[in-house]
Amino acid sequence: MLSWLSELQAWFSPLNLFRYITFRAAGATATGLFFVFFFGPGIISALRLKQGKGQPIREDGPQSHLLTKKGTPTMGGLMILSGLVVSTILWANPRSAYVWIVMFVTIGFGAIGFYDDYLKVTKQSHKGFSGRARLSLEIAIAGLACYFMMCASASGPISSFADLFRALLLPFQQDTPATRLAVPFFNGYVIDLHWFFPLFGALVIVGAGNAVNLTDGLDGLAIVPVMIAAGAFATIAYLAGNAVMAAYLGINFVIGTGELAVMAGALIGAGLGFLWFNAPPAQIFMGDTGSLAMGGLLGTVAVATKHEFVLVIVGGLFVVEALSVIVQVASFKLTGKRVFRMAPIHHHFEQKGWKEPQIVIRFWIIAFVLALIGLSTLKVR
Repeated sequence: MLSWLSELQAWFSPLNLFRYITFRAAGATATGLFFVFFFGPGIISALRLKQGKGQPIREDGPQSHLLTKKGTPTMGGLMILSGLVVSTILWANPRSAYVWIVMFVTIGFGAIGFYDDYLKVTKQSHKGFSGRARLSLEIAIAGLACYFMMCASASGPISSFADLFRALLLPFQQDTPATRLAVPFFNGYVIDLHWFFPLFGALVIVGAGNAVNLTDGLDGLAIVPVMIAAGAFATIAYLAGNAVMAAYLGINFVIGTGELAVMAGALIGAGLGFLWFNAPPAQIFMGDTGSLAMGGLLGTVAVATKHEFVLVIVGGLFVVEALSVIVQVASFKLTGKRVFRMAPIHHHFEQKGWKEPQIVIRFWIIAFVLALIGLSTLKVR
């Protein structure tokens, strides 16, 4: 919204700053941070009052959690989402179809997580609503978002709200930039998925959402790697949305995705504000409300910028967490034996005697290194 101020630069030249994505991304980061700082304590108090006993703790989890985390309120993702949405609306260019597509997935996944958290709190059980129903809703939202991407990429430049609505509502063409899957480390090598793109894109988005959700098991464990990944994809979105830089680096140029850097900045700011209250010992948990929404956002940005494979590298920590659960379940069902002492893998290290801060900080370091490796794929081709 504030980007429109750049159109008044003829009367006041400093307003030209609002034309720059980097300036607005910094503004979105600051706005998200201060919004959560200011409203966070009130939200925590309200959630604590409404939830009473707080988030139920798994009895089969680490026994220390029953003593230290019992009674802590959940649904803290509402703090992140509110800061994210307000900052994005203020600082992102609303004429970018990709901003609304990513917002659609973020809010949709957040609503699914909120309902799941609500059931857990009201029933005082770690089980939410049907896993099959939840997964079906996630796939439907992600698939629809991928359809909108195909429409947007086929429409060309968008200069007005009429162009925006036309892009999102007109039937898509089969061969569009959105359907092309880029392969990292190889310059110009792409695979056109055609009609398989909505299915592939939906799997990436849903996988990212649930991987972040599985990672959220210790105080501060998920939010910092999410911010690190958001920083990496803010860079990627800015470059992929810039024709000159995209051509120089040999990556896919996608018109309008540069604005996603502003949205990623808003996530970083809101995440920093949340971390203030989520740092050990946590005053609040983000719950599925936050983890699903943030994972969905990262997955959608990766699909929009055509860096799905890079997401596997940048979000490698989330991938390992999800794989540890898959391997554990598969091994137990097939052989009756467990590979890890407990899954997800961060609980395995807890059972081995690692202290919670030790696990969290080491996982942060791993996330940072993986983000650097992921960003290196932009130049190593």
